[in-house]
Amino acid sequence: MQRRLVGWGALLGMLSVAIGAFGSHILKPVISEHYLQVYETGVQYHMFHALALILIGLTAGQWGESVRLRWAGRLMVAGVVLFSGSLYILSISGVKVLGAITPLGGVCFIAGWICLALEAFSRKK
Repeated sequence: MQRRLVGWGALLGMLSVAIGAFGSHILKPVISEHYLQVYETGVQYHMFHALALILIGLTAGQWGESVRLRWAGRLMVAGVVLFSGSLYILSISGVKVLGAITPLGGVCFIAGWICLALEAFSRKK
């Protein structure tokens, strides 16, 4: 489990850098300042949660595998896809209905952090 989480976190981190560079170099002259900020918000949350996925993988290596850590990882990945993905598509396409998907990704992020906290607080040592 831990190798997969660290691996996926690293891939998501790399993808975040590539998507951020695309926004900075390709999209910046094409989309409005508002949508560029929306796009950059997606990139920031994408990177934060890629790093969180690596943290969860390293934690699983120290504490051992658990259902909560597994769910924390799954929820972080779902959050990146739903939250950041919807912001990327919204900022490029301007289709505002996609903004309704973004909060679902935020809920996934929150639930993932809760799973990690519950695992930490349930530890005996």
